Amino acid sequence: MPLLITIFGIFLLILLIAWVKADTFLSFLLVSVMVGWWSGMGTDAIVHAVEIGIGNTLGSLVIILGLGAMLGRLVADSGAARQITDQLISWFGLRNIRWGLALAGLIIGIPMFYTAGFVVVVPFIFAIAHRVRLPLLYIAIPMLSALSVAHGFLPPHPSPTAIAVELHANIGKTLLYGIVIAVPVIALAGPVFATRLKKYNPVIEAHMFTSPAVPADKLPGVATSFIIALMPLILLTLYTIGAMLFPASGFLMQVLHFIGNADIAMFISVIIAIVGLGLKRGLSMKSITRDLQDAFQQVSVVMFVIAGAGAFMQVLHDGGLNDYLSAIFIQWHIHPLLMGWLVAAVIRICIGSATVAGLTTVGILMPFLQQSHVPPELMVLSIGAGSLMFSHVNDGGFWLFKEYFHLTMKQTFLTWSVMETIVSVGGLLGVWILHLLHI
Repeated sequence: MPLLITIFGIFLLILLIAWVKADTFLSFLLVSVMVGWWSGMGTDAIVHAVEIGIGNTLGSLVIILGLGAMLGRLVADSGAARQITDQLISWFGLRNIRWGLALAGLIIGIPMFYTAGFVVVVPFIFAIAHRVRLPLLYIAIPMLSALSVAHGFLPPHPSPTAIAVELHANIGKTLLYGIVIAVPVIALAGPVFATRLKKYNPVIEAHMFTSPAVPADKLPGVATSFIIALMPLILLTLYTIGAMLFPASGFLMQVLHFIGNADIAMFISVIIAIVGLGLKRGLSMKSITRDLQDAFQQVSVVMFVIAGAGAFMQVLHDGGLNDYLSAIFIQWHIHPLLMGWLVAAVIRICIGSATVAGLTTVGILMPFLQQSHVPPELMVLSIGAGSLMFSHVNDGGFWLFKEYFHLTMKQTFLTWSVMETIVSVGGLLGVWILHLLHI
């Protein structure tokens, strides 16, 4: 019965989100209540589990997700993203332009959430394709594959951050391992795959070739743009490397431990961005604050999704369902890295949301993962890779790509869906290689 209850609960969740088109947060709440009731939990126990699940999940994520959204808004609105893109194109040249765009997508994608990053970089893609007279998707795929990888693999993005918190993984190590895997995966799914897409060159209206209207004299400097966009990575990397070189009791290590905390690193990054990308450009604190508030409001929808997943995870735990499932999975003798990827991939294909797929997988597999000896950072990346598998019609990103680039359904499957599949499978291979190297 516990297995049937869990399967039916997941099926009901898929039905509500993918077919009924119900709100994801409300769907999670309804499924959590139903699963708790079928598991024999009383009303008070179900309510308590939902409250604890939401509180524990969001309690450690609100700061980093909110600050991440603010940093992304400042990088986008200030023109820093434009500076990064233009500079990388000038460095790589026309012949290797797709490699420069892939690197630009990764740098911009680290601080920016996927949808916001997509909307910001698409005008650059259109303008570049028009200027250099190259096929549009040949230019677009390298940059968008990098955004997708950052979304699924790298903190401070919602899904990998939430999964890392649930599995007690080190955020800094997760980010570093994620970048090690991200570079070859982006190369394969972006520039290499893009060479097969020259035949796809949809016609775009002229007005789409314009970039965000930031006057040239108001743009931040190139060095400032790079440093601020990468500041969370810089601070987390300093702490991770310092932990390997300096004694834990020393003053320097205490300072690095403070600035290397994920929440503090994001806070410092936002403060530096406010000064470097806002006040120094002549913006008033009032206008900056208004933009930051708007950014936080936009990420609140993602927070509710994560909160709903937290409630569902807690009900599975309190109802004893995931302990039962863990015993079954152990008997299957499937490696935890493969199991995490596989479950996340199946849920992703069924539901569409990478965030929902990743967090639901953690809820189902938690006891099984806790009994494994695999580094939790690699588990985060394995589940993240699975959560990106084969984006199709139930994923908002699929339609965003299709409509912006004026593609047919068949063309979108042959470009976007294949690219996402390469990212997912390549991510799993990268995680497996790190595991074999005893990382």
